[in-house]
Amino acid sequence: MLKNRSLGFTPVNNVFIEKYMPQARGEFVKVYLLMLKYTISGELGVSSSILASSLNLLESDIMNAFNYWNDQGVIKLTQIDKMGNFNVEFIDLVEEPSKPTKQVDLLEALDSTNTKDMLKDIETLLARPLSPNEMSLYLNWQKEFGFSSELILILMEYCISKGKSDSRYIEKVAIAWHDQKIATIEQAQNLIKKAEDKWINIRKILTYLGINNTDIMKPQQDLIEKWLLIYKYSNEIIFKACDVCFERLNRADFKYIDGILSNWNKNNIRTLEDIALKDNKNSKNNKYQKTYNTNNNDKSSLKFNNFEAREYDYDSLEKKLLGWDSDD
Repeated sequence: MLKNRSLGFTPVNNVFIEKYMPQARGEFVKVYLLMLKYTISGELGVSSSILASSLNLLESDIMNAFNYWNDQGVIKLTQIDKMGNFNVEFIDLVEEPSKPTKQVDLLEALDSTNTKDMLKDIETLLARPLSPNEMSLYLNWQKEFGFSSELILILMEYCISKGKSDSRYIEKVAIAWHDQKIATIEQAQNLIKKAEDKWINIRKILTYLGINNTDIMKPQQDLIEKWLLIYKYSNEIIFKACDVCFERLNRADFKYIDGILSNWNKNNIRTLEDIALKDNKNSKNNKYQKTYNTNNNDKSSLKFNNFEAREYDYDSLEKKLLGWDSDD
């Protein structure tokens, strides 16, 4: 039962309407609004299947929306159990004070042919004109971060290729590049290649698990990145862990696979040969235990059953005891 009948409406933050909604896909906005309604009303037990049914969308669309809003910093996804359930927390959106832009500086910058060409190329990539604030943002990267026009264009191309055209997201990437000391085109290309290689491996693992890469949620992605980047396991070893999971559970379970790989990593199991040796050792231990138990059972049965049972003719015995067989 909904608890906001007295209100009769769901309040939506103006920051969301003005800043985030215009950049988002329509189905993402639908998911946000309906989930906000359920949250404000205190509705419990809302699942992706309920949202999908209510909005006539696929569950993968719901998860894509959650991931999008989580990336935008509008909601926070927190895993609450090992069954793939998550808590959705709505972040209080506060309007950031607009940074005063020096129009004179912008006009001066636009006198440069190189700057004009860069901004035109960005508009072409975005397929829309840039606002003065966006122009100032991109030009400030040249001042604050020391990014060249070519480096900024590579950054823009990378973000847009990932389907991210929101200036807030692009700014996060620019800050991340600056923090990683990315200052040249070669460094940027190496970073992008590394990220692409990572996603190639992630997609291979998801395909092996029978999962569409658009259906993966952030906590699941974090687990796969741990296997690849922290444990530094090859896809071959990860596939083997998936096989073990399938054999035991008959389904894909990220937490179970993570448990297998964490155990292997703890025991310094790095190759298929290491896994085979471990399995062989476990098999011998199980065989010994089975033989030991069988022998103990046999010894126990000897105490009671390992003798030849005597058969008696109780009628004849009774006659002898009574002395009735004297005439025989």
